[in-house]
Amino acid sequence: MAKDVEQVTEQPEYSAKDYHDPPPTPLFDPDELTKWSLYRAAIAEFIATLLFLYITVLTIIGYKRQTDPNIAGTTECDGVGILGIAWAFGGMIFILVYCTAGISGGHINPAVTLGLFLGRKVSLVRALLYMVAQCAGAICGAGLAKGFQKSYYNRYGGGANSVSAGYNKGTAVGAEIIGTFVLVYTVFSATDPKRNARDSHVPVLAPLPIGFAVFMVHLATIPITGTGINPARSFGPAVIFNDDKVWDDQWIYWVGPFAGAVAAAFYHQYILRAAAIKALGSFRSNA
Repeated sequence: MAKDVEQVTEQPEYSAKDYHDPPPTPLFDPDELTKWSLYRAAIAEFIATLLFLYITVLTIIGYKRQTDPNIAGTTECDGVGILGIAWAFGGMIFILVYCTAGISGGHINPAVTLGLFLGRKVSLVRALLYMVAQCAGAICGAGLAKGFQKSYYNRYGGGANSVSAGYNKGTAVGAEIIGTFVLVYTVFSATDPKRNARDSHVPVLAPLPIGFAVFMVHLATIPITGTGINPARSFGPAVIFNDDKVWDDQWIYWVGPFAGAVAAAFYHQYILRAAAIKALGSFRSNA
């Protein structure tokens, strides 16, 4: 009997790079203005930010109502506490990113949009339209909260952000920069095409680390600034509540988050992903 000869087949060689980075989004694409997908995405950002503000503002107002020392029978231990407020913000971001990621990318934050624009993930037109939609949604969400609970809204500050007593504005800006850096860095990492290619479960789980980042940052910065890390979140209640102290501090909730977003985009794209080195290598290979 002839011995069976085991067929040995050579395993194909796999490239170390088993993914392809998508090409950078054009800075300005006139054809984009004619596509319904752009306006559908802007509507999704508007509605998501509206829902985000409505739920979170009412959570803040409810907590302050439950711990109001002027109401008989209430104590500082009542209500959801800072932990509950942080969960409300983080949980809503988790839900809304999950719901809108396939339509608009689930930004729900002008700072996130700016970071992704600098990372060439979205065009200038889309970024500007998103920011307008987010701010409009935040105003409407805060207005809706006021419409349902006007007396409580005015009495307990309307969920508007301002620097807490005992902290200076420099500390507040620093807290907003670092907090937004954590958030935008998490967004870049959770949506990294390299990770998505090698770990198929990551796209499904992407909203989870983003929402958890929002939760953790709130725990750290609620005592300092009330936590902005989202210019739309701070702008909407400021417009509806319309208080002098809130408007005096409003610049902090734009400068800080935008600076943190720029730093996170630079760190991820040019340090971790070495975009500058790759570009230099490509230039030398073509020389």
